[in-house]
Amino acid sequence: MTDHDRPAAAAYPPVTVVVATRDRPRLLERAVGAVLDQDYPGPVECLVVYDHTDIRPLDLPVPAGRTLRYVNNSHSRGLPGGRNTGAAEASHDLLAFCDDDDHWLPGKLRRQVELLVARPDAAAVSCGIRLQGPGIAKDRQLDSVEVTLADFVEDRIMEVHSSTILLPRSTWDAVGPVDEELPGGYGEDYEWLLRIAGHGPVVIVPEVLVVVDWHGGSFFFGRWAMIVEATRYLIDKHPELARSRTGLARLHGQIAFALASGRRRREAVRELGRVLRLNPREKRVLVTVPVVLGLLSGERVLRLAQRTGRGV
Repeated sequence: MTDHDRPAAAAYPPVTVVVATRDRPRLLERAVGAVLDQDYPGPVECLVVYDHTDIRPLDLPVPAGRTLRYVNNSHSRGLPGGRNTGAAEASHDLLAFCDDDDHWLPGKLRRQVELLVARPDAAAVSCGIRLQGPGIAKDRQLDSVEVTLADFVEDRIMEVHSSTILLPRSTWDAVGPVDEELPGGYGEDYEWLLRIAGHGPVVIVPEVLVVVDWHGGSFFFGRWAMIVEATRYLIDKHPELARSRTGLARLHGQIAFALASGRRRREAVRELGRVLRLNPREKRVLVTVPVVLGLLSGERVLRLAQRTGRGV
């Protein structure tokens, strides 16, 4: 979009940015500072949601056209409850989300709102990401201009990260809040994206505009039983996942890997049989077999995968 094609400043509607957090003040300060410093002509409200912990106001300058508010999570503990609280408390009808350990580049909101203006059929907007952490600095960008439900059924598409999402209130109201019943909150962003994409396409700003903290660890490391339960919950909730043998094999591959990592080896072998019947080329078969045989731990495999900017 050229300068001539850009909407006038009055066409940039106000945006509420929800940052859910718990006890990570240094990372939070970076994330909130990047929101307040956006190169966006319209008003921006940054709403920090503290997850059942004391509110600690940040010592940050608040530029003109920006507001910074703090609220307590009034929903269930964790990211889903924090995001839902933020959406309920938001002052504006455009909603964006940023995890407290990620941060935005200055043009993020401007470019996304401009695309949303150009694509009123879109349910949400995403953008490119940069994975950044010890030993990794890798840009991840999509070639496609939009992602549909069929695409998400086939693959998780990690480039459509929760910290990239901007959507109108109408989408939020149509698809419903983030699922707080999902066991452990595992995969809550993917479950939510399936519903969003069922409402309309997620359009993509191709530029890298969000930096994702890629630290090689995960809150979910070692929580293998919960991962199995959550993935099965997801499959049961979304029957459309059965439309793709490739996509269904991916999810059952995740279950097999978690079962093997939790030393439930007989169950893992049975699950691998299901994966092979669905898609013999599913990559999670290769990473699960060494775990079933006791040659590698699940944690070790995950750390090796994350060094390449991938998960399992």
